[in-house]
Amino acid sequence: MPIRWYGPADPDDPTYRHFERVVNLTVHAMVFAALNSGLWFVQEMRHPWQGLQWITGLWLAALVLHLIVVIAQRPNPTADASDS
Repeated sequence: MPIRWYGPADPDDPTYRHFERVVNLTVHAMVFAALNSGLWFVQEMRHPWQGLQWITGLWLAALVLHLIVVIAQRPNPTADASDS
Protein backbone atom coordinates (compact mmCIF):
# COMPACT_ATOMS: atom_id res chain seq x y z
CA MET A 1 0.00 0.00 0.00
CA PRO A 2 1.58 3.30 -1.02
CA ILE A 3 2.03 6.15 1.39
CA ARG A 4 -0.57 8.84 0.71
CA TRP A 5 -1.69 12.06 2.23
CA TYR A 6 -5.46 12.29 2.35
CA GLY A 7 -6.59 15.86 2.59
CA PRO A 8 -5.38 19.27 1.54
CA ALA A 9 -1.62 19.86 1.47
CA ASP A 10 -1.23 22.52 4.16
CA PRO A 11 2.43 23.25 5.01
CA ASP A 12 1.29 24.89 8.26
CA ASP A 13 -0.29 21.64 9.51
CA PRO A 14 2.11 19.91 11.96
CA THR A 15 0.86 16.46 10.93
CA TYR A 16 1.53 17.24 7.28
CA ARG A 17 5.05 18.47 8.10
CA HIS A 18 5.72 15.30 10.10
CA PHE A 19 4.44 13.20 7.21
CA GLU A 20 6.81 15.08 4.90
CA ARG A 21 9.75 14.40 7.26
CA VAL A 22 8.86 10.68 7.39
CA VAL A 23 8.72 10.48 3.59
CA ASN A 24 12.10 12.25 3.35
CA LEU A 25 13.56 9.80 5.88
CA THR A 26 12.19 6.89 3.85
CA VAL A 27 13.78 8.21 0.66
CA HIS A 28 17.06 8.74 2.53
CA ALA A 29 17.00 5.15 3.79
CA MET A 30 16.18 3.76 0.33
CA VAL A 31 19.04 5.67 -1.31
CA PHE A 32 21.39 4.54 1.48
CA ALA A 33 20.41 0.89 1.03
CA ALA A 34 20.58 0.95 -2.77
CA LEU A 35 23.89 2.77 -3.14
CA ASN A 36 25.67 1.04 -0.28
CA SER A 37 24.60 -2.44 -1.35
CA GLY A 38 25.77 -1.64 -4.88
CA LEU A 39 29.10 -0.28 -3.68
CA TRP A 40 29.73 -3.29 -1.45
CA PHE A 41 28.79 -5.65 -4.29
CA VAL A 42 31.22 -3.94 -6.66
CA GLN A 43 33.92 -4.05 -3.99
CA GLU A 44 33.47 -7.78 -3.50
CA MET A 45 33.43 -8.47 -7.25
CA ARG A 46 36.27 -6.20 -8.39
CA HIS A 47 38.76 -4.99 -5.83
CA PRO A 48 38.90 -3.94 -2.18
CA TRP A 49 38.37 -0.29 -1.36
CA GLN A 50 39.58 0.75 2.09
CA GLY A 51 37.45 3.90 2.34
CA LEU A 52 34.10 2.16 1.86
CA GLN A 53 33.72 1.22 5.52
CA TRP A 54 34.14 4.86 6.52
CA ILE A 55 31.66 6.07 3.92
CA THR A 56 29.08 3.49 4.99
CA GLY A 57 29.61 4.20 8.68
CA LEU A 58 29.35 7.98 8.32
CA TRP A 59 26.30 7.73 6.08
CA LEU A 60 24.66 5.30 8.53
CA ALA A 61 25.36 7.76 11.35
CA ALA A 62 23.74 10.53 9.28
CA LEU A 63 20.72 8.28 8.68
CA VAL A 64 20.38 7.53 12.40
CA LEU A 65 20.67 11.25 13.16
CA HIS A 66 17.94 11.92 10.58
CA LEU A 67 15.75 9.31 12.31
CA ILE A 68 16.34 10.94 15.71
CA VAL A 69 15.39 14.37 14.30
CA VAL A 70 12.18 12.97 12.78
CA ILE A 71 11.21 11.31 16.06
CA ALA A 72 12.07 14.40 18.10
CA GLN A 73 10.00 16.70 15.88
CA ARG A 74 6.86 14.57 15.72
CA PRO A 75 3.72 16.48 16.61
CA ASN A 76 2.09 16.14 19.98
CA PRO A 77 -1.03 13.95 19.59
CA THR A 78 -2.93 15.87 22.28
CA ALA A 79 -2.53 19.12 20.33
CA ASP A 80 -4.41 17.59 17.37
CA ALA A 81 -7.30 16.46 19.57
CA SER A 82 -7.72 19.90 21.16
CA ASP A 83 -7.89 21.61 17.73
CA SER A 84 -11.05 19.71 16.75
